[in-house]
Amino acid sequence: MTDPLPRFDEDAPRPVPAIPLQDGTTLSRLVGLMRRLLAEDGCPWDREQTFATLRRYVLEEACEVIDAIDGGDRGALREELGDLLLQVVFQAELARKEGAFAIDDVVEGIVNKLVTRHPHVFGDLDAETADEVLRNWEAIKAKEKKDRGILGGVPRSLPALVRSTRIGEKVARVGFDWADAAGSRAKVTEELGELDEAIASGDKAAMEHELGDVLFALVNLSRHLGVDAESALRGTSDKFARRFAHLERRVHEEHGGFGGAGEPTLPLEVLDRYWDEAKAREG
Repeated sequence: MTDPLPRFDEDAPRPVPAIPLQDGTTLSRLVGLMRRLLAEDGCPWDREQTFATLRRYVLEEACEVIDAIDGGDRGALREELGDLLLQVVFQAELARKEGAFAIDDVVEGIVNKLVTRHPHVFGDLDAETADEVLRNWEAIKAKEKKDRGILGGVPRSLPALVRSTRIGEKVARVGFDWADAAGSRAKVTEELGELDEAIASGDKAAMEHELGDVLFALVNLSRHLGVDAESALRGTSDKFARRFAHLERRVHEEHGGFGGAGEPTLPLEVLDRYWDEAKAREG
């Protein structure tokens, strides 16, 4: 008697076939395409672009990559990485045309940097943990950029919450930080008190200053708690948007909409009731 055939479990994870190794040779096709677009008889829009006009697209494409990562859609991620790579090639070609550098210089620069900053892989330095790698990375980076201050590598154009987090991380590595979360939490209370004083004074400039201090203190607290401030606020914003979408739908169902010109047409207690419905639906 032969053994029965093994049963196939529909829910069991299936092995993902590996993609053959690729060496990036197709990058030259994108470079060639970009040169064609920027040629005298190329695309009028592309030919009008400058580093300054492309700035917004770099940020937008990077954010769309992040959205694709968060969404877990690998097809979308592939597409958005391509869009971001286009920005790299676009700006490298603009730089080539003005005699500054070109795409191969960009690639060579990052390759050299990675080799230099991974002495535990390409040299004789030992690093057994990710924390050790990070400390070595920062030490090598500081030596390379010895004329730049500790905060010099934190881009000013980062989203404010991300920049505040990076600043806190940087100064903490040289010991300028609260010993624990308790000290950071006390600072939040202190800054809230100063904000209350500014509000009581009616001084708009003082309110802005103190509100900034409160936000910065909260970012530091989130870092001490091991919570990403940007993700926390994004999650709350998403939650608010979901609940407001329910509120808006109920207003349209029961009252035909909010009315014209954005004027409030319903009492706040009615809107609050729909808001509470949304909260209850989320459990």
